[in-house]
Amino acid sequence: MTSPTPRRLFALGSWAEARRVADILRAETVGGLLLLAATVLALAWANSPWKDLYQDLASFRVGPGEWHLNLSLAEWAADGLLAIFFFVAGLELKREFVAGDLRDPRRAALPVTAAMGGMLVPALIFVAVTATAGDPAGLRGWAVPTATDIAFALAVLAIISTHLPGALRTFLLTLAVVDDLLAILIIAIFYTSALHPVPLLVSCLLIALFGVLVQRGLVRWWLLLPLALPAWALMHASGIHATVAGVLLAFTVPVSGDVAERMEHRWRPVSAGFAVPVFAFFAAGVTVGGSIGAGSVAAVAGLVLGKPIGIVGSTWLVQRFTRAQLSEGLSWWDMLGLGLLGGIGFTVSLLISELAFGSGSALDDETKIGVLAGSLIAAILAAVVLRMRNRHYRRLCAQEAADEDADGVPDVYQK
Repeated sequence: MTSPTPRRLFALGSWAEARRVADILRAETVGGLLLLAATVLALAWANSPWKDLYQDLASFRVGPGEWHLNLSLAEWAADGLLAIFFFVAGLELKREFVAGDLRDPRRAALPVTAAMGGMLVPALIFVAVTATAGDPAGLRGWAVPTATDIAFALAVLAIISTHLPGALRTFLLTLAVVDDLLAILIIAIFYTSALHPVPLLVSCLLIALFGVLVQRGLVRWWLLLPLALPAWALMHASGIHATVAGVLLAFTVPVSGDVAERMEHRWRPVSAGFAVPVFAFFAAGVTVGGSIGAGSVAAVAGLVLGKPIGIVGSTWLVQRFTRAQLSEGLSWWDMLGLGLLGGIGFTVSLLISELAFGSGSALDDETKIGVLAGSLIAAILAAVVLRMRNRHYRRLCAQEAADEDADGVPDVYQK
């Protein structure tokens, strides 16, 4: 009796899905470069003779106090603009698991398992380092190194000009999106200090009404924004981080038809090109010469060591216990490179640090230094590993281009 053909990890999906992912990656890559520029500007300003002006700008307050919305500009960026980021992430996540290639549980199992491993191991390392250093207050930041910044990760790929296979790029994108979902669950569950049921209930009702309208195809902005904005504001007033409203609103949008695609096309440039860079500008402005303590070391260890160990280890376990194998031509060096890219945990890591320790506190600045340093180290190591594979995949890409037919669909997707 012949043995069954082993299932291949990172096998090619559909051509339609590959094209859609490619469009997303192009937008996220541009956003990553803007994110990098905003971060460099913030660090330069915060460590310049004019740093007081930067702090005054970040702490400038605006908004109605009766709605609990008299916030600083930095808070508006974290609570308001990042809601757009999580709205887009929610749309992408729902599309992946409802209409994308990952609606197949066998395909979804790998990135979900890898994302969970890539969150669990860094959290354990963070806790171990802070506990060993005798820093009980720092334990509250256990979730800081758990998230992956897809924009920065893809910007690294663009800079090193890697010809990483589409299946691995899709895996990285899905991994980061699942990371974002798990991160928002962590924020909602573990970083909610006080819960006010009435605003939460009204917010959920408005979100439900928003869902009824979009399910019926009523997607005019003047119908939806008057529901979405109060839903966000009431979620903020409830004590749950306001970005949760963005995810819940996205989950109400139907994937069938073109509603979700139109919304994603409209809001992704706003998220990648404006919302996330502005948040980074206010969040990344820490004094580099400040204290480097257990929080810094824990963040670096969690991102640089925990992420690749968790992602690669989880993938190996999936292969080990399901008898699946890596697709032909792929190497565990590729997985190590992806794992290191997962250690670029910028945007959500900075947000969780602020929620855990309070924006501008000594522990917050200390941990943010670790996030910035860890993300930079992970990016450099990932670039080194993936550059080793760059020449090999460039040859493969050239061969695939030669196989493309007049119909514009590579033959490899028509097998």
